[in-house]
Amino acid sequence: MIDRVKITLVSGKGGDGAICFRHEKSVEFGGPSGGNGGKGGSIYIVADEGINSLSAYRFGKTIRALDGENGKAKLCYGKDADDIFLRVPVGTVAMTLDGQIIADLYHNGDKALLVKGGRGGRGNACFKTPLKRTPKIAENGLPGQSLTLYLELKLLADVGLVGLPNVGKSTFLSNHTRADAQIANYPFTTLEPQLGVCFVGVDKRFVIADLPGLISGASQGKGLGLTFLRHIDRCSVLLHILDATSNTLFEDFKSINHEMFSYKPSLSDKVMVVALNKIDEVTDRTLIDKFHKIFDAQFDIFEISAKNKINTKKLINKLYSVITKENKKSTRSLENDEFVYKINSSIAGEIPDYQIEKLDDHLYKIVGDRVIRTKRLINLKTDEGVDKLLKYLDKIGVDSKLYEAGARNGDTVLLDDFEFEYFE
Repeated sequence: MIDRVKITLVSGKGGDGAICFRHEKSVEFGGPSGGNGGKGGSIYIVADEGINSLSAYRFGKTIRALDGENGKAKLCYGKDADDIFLRVPVGTVAMTLDGQIIADLYHNGDKALLVKGGRGGRGNACFKTPLKRTPKIAENGLPGQSLTLYLELKLLADVGLVGLPNVGKSTFLSNHTRADAQIANYPFTTLEPQLGVCFVGVDKRFVIADLPGLISGASQGKGLGLTFLRHIDRCSVLLHILDATSNTLFEDFKSINHEMFSYKPSLSDKVMVVALNKIDEVTDRTLIDKFHKIFDAQFDIFEISAKNKINTKKLINKLYSVITKENKKSTRSLENDEFVYKINSSIAGEIPDYQIEKLDDHLYKIVGDRVIRTKRLINLKTDEGVDKLLKYLDKIGVDSKLYEAGARNGDTVLLDDFEFEYFE
């Protein structure tokens, strides 16, 4: 099962606006006729319940959307590029490389925009005014965005089976669902999460996840720890299965809890039901009776045999009642709270307003996301385009900021890839 991948997404650039004029004998009034450029393609992720892993993205792909078409003559607009929709399993989380969550697709059909396509530039027909009948200016399309991120799948299950290797988790799953979990008398027979549906009645069922067994140090990545722990966060209820024949019953119980809560302290808030498995093989009840005496007030404890289905029906009914209660709490919480995930401005590389950087005695640079964005929109191949940019810079007070920074007549100023001389 592929449950974590790293991919790079690049959205499409917007098409450039056209600078064109109509000169036709049969057309009484010609004038500017440059069309607008098309929008670049955006990239979304969509939760699809028909997909169960991220294997389609396992090799660190770079996925690029197409650019929008340039505008054309006779007011013809460029074609918008198609958006890309990446199908991912329900329960997928998209996060930045530093762990910031961008989107959490919890339900089938949930959709999130990851990188937005660039806007198409306006053609010269859009700049026509009663005073300026033949504008020779157009806009370039905005560039697309680029983002490298992790897609991480966290299984959506009602009950998560936790416990040391060989305590009977896979046996419990196989005997009470239709899942075909591997069962053998050696550690780590479960190498990846297994899901199964447990039917309590005609319309009563819940999903069980058998997760790879834990060992000491799992929260630091030992064994299959992280493979297991990243999925447990989604489970409504934890069923902690212990080997009732173990001579280290208390140590087993405490070590698993320690690894879970070290990985994520909030897991301690989840409801936990305890199952003492292999009860039919117990010859000495001393440790079991002591376990009941200490933990009965804190947990619901069941003595079962997953292999022979002893007391498992009572356990399943208890799990279903707890799940129903927890789901009602979750529904009330979602009704009161609205969660909105958005890309932080630092991800897109945005800098508030603009700044002047002194690179040398006579060399200065204008930096800032907004001012660079505006510059890239303007087609600088014409004199009117250059004039438009200089007027914009004057409007936002760049001249005074350059003077305060020490610029004097004849000094060179850089803005993105555009260079001009400063004069007071």
